[in-house]
Amino acid sequence: MKGKIATFVGKQTIEVMNPRPWLQNYPAYMTPEMTEPPFDSLAAMCEDACKKFADIPAFENMDKQISYAKFNTLATQFASFLQHDCQLKPGDRIAIQMPNILQFPVAMLGALKAGLILVNTNPLYTPREMQHQFKDSGAVAIVILANFAHNLEKILDQTSIKTVIVTEVGDLMGIKKLLVNFMVKKVKKMVPAYSLPNAISFSSALAKGKSKTFKPVARKKEDTAFLQYTGGTTGLSKGAELTHGNVLSNIWQVMPVLKNTARGPLEPGDVGVIPLPLYHIYALTLSFLGINTGMTGLLVTNPRDFAGFIKILKKPFQMIIGVNTLYNALLNHPDFGDINFSGIKSCSTGGMALQEVVFKRWLEKTGVTISEGYGLSETSPVLTYQIGGKERMGSIGLPIPSTEIQMMDDEGRVMPFGEAGELCARGPQVFKGYWQKDNSTVFHPGGWFKTGDIAVMDEDGYIRIVDRKKDMILVSGFNVYPNEIEGVVATHPKVLEVAAVGVKDPQCGEAVKIYVVKRDPSLTEEEVKDFCKENFTGYKRPKYIEFLKELPKTNVGKILRRALRVEEPVG
Repeated sequence: MKGKIATFVGKQTIEVMNPRPWLQNYPAYMTPEMTEPPFDSLAAMCEDACKKFADIPAFENMDKQISYAKFNTLATQFASFLQHDCQLKPGDRIAIQMPNILQFPVAMLGALKAGLILVNTNPLYTPREMQHQFKDSGAVAIVILANFAHNLEKILDQTSIKTVIVTEVGDLMGIKKLLVNFMVKKVKKMVPAYSLPNAISFSSALAKGKSKTFKPVARKKEDTAFLQYTGGTTGLSKGAELTHGNVLSNIWQVMPVLKNTARGPLEPGDVGVIPLPLYHIYALTLSFLGINTGMTGLLVTNPRDFAGFIKILKKPFQMIIGVNTLYNALLNHPDFGDINFSGIKSCSTGGMALQEVVFKRWLEKTGVTISEGYGLSETSPVLTYQIGGKERMGSIGLPIPSTEIQMMDDEGRVMPFGEAGELCARGPQVFKGYWQKDNSTVFHPGGWFKTGDIAVMDEDGYIRIVDRKKDMILVSGFNVYPNEIEGVVATHPKVLEVAAVGVKDPQCGEAVKIYVVKRDPSLTEEEVKDFCKENFTGYKRPKYIEFLKELPKTNVGKILRRALRVEEPVG
């Protein structure tokens, strides 16, 4: 069968035309299969990078830089403390709960050097959410920013955590340490009172580790590196078990794209702006990719302070990552013109759909396209990417090397090109499964991970996300996808942001409701209805419209549709 493969589902044989049609669109520098990572662990990769790029700044935060050599030294000291003073063993779980500050990558690499499994924790979690994650993961240690320690105090005795390391914002700021910590605690009063009698400071942990000799720990690609908890936007979060091999593979899969941007390769010493939190898989993996290429990761602690964020962006940078809402907010800030785009090579986005209006305005204002990638916590995260020079608006691009993607129905049958189905993926970046959970329904036979996203693949391999399976709205038997509604309504010149959800309706089962944030205060409900009438067929038109001052979002900036859904009938 030339150009075909046989796929067996139960007793049925299905012929699939050209199983990897995207390869025809690969540029010359990309190969169907990735180069095998030459390291067995992330710690080994980082050690190698720290030697090669010793004098280059590895990370910068609040105008303080640490070189790759210093980064490696501090991480080794922390690993020594965990190994000797805490008696932690390879495979033990350690939680990290802090925003983007210099201590995060130091603690992360130190834990990996000690052979531990990292449990990345949102610092804004409530005590209830913290308790669930720490109990579920079986974490025995935690590194936490003092600002959030009062929440840990409330639930510590209900977890297995025995080692508590508390850090303050300025701990790695050198001569500015005392001033920064004084300002945060005494002037801004950002550290609520807490009592953790057995806690040790991060500075003391480094000092203790420095006084002992660290014994290197060997880890293998199949060993678990992270329990990356899903965002929790659909219920109780689960820990995606990512191995060293998963993350290393994703770095090597993505590297060719970032080394061949339209404005030249990303090189040692280039600055990559990281406004998304490192506890999120997107920023986490990109930070490792940056380490491997010798980049300087510019950590943004509070990107929601857009005045402060834009002040940071006045200095030249070569790469920035973000989500649709972040780019949109920057575009609409009055000081957007102050951003220095003179050295920019790459802008990328993920986590949620990039709206066409944002894509076009960003290109118009900056001359640079935003390349959209797609992935999940469970896939380390990248599965597809918009390749420079081959971008297609409305698409999530092409599968990256060594990645197989098919659209399947609920029984695992492969859908033809152009027909919607659940996006299912195989590749070395796909996780083991959920930590201590029944994974029997997570994969189709053959190791195909069911992402929960509804998508369509064109005949040339480009993929379009239709929507999250669980977010689909069923109006009188017709499928309505919120992404489509949001993408169109967002083009209205008076609309700043919009979210679409399904609400119960006595006439049609479900109806479309949109929540709108105004760009122009004069916008009326009637204007929105008229606009929707022009752009949507009857069943897609929002039946209900509500104006909000802002939309609820996760810390990463993804709109929380779950928080907007109405359980009771409307009207």
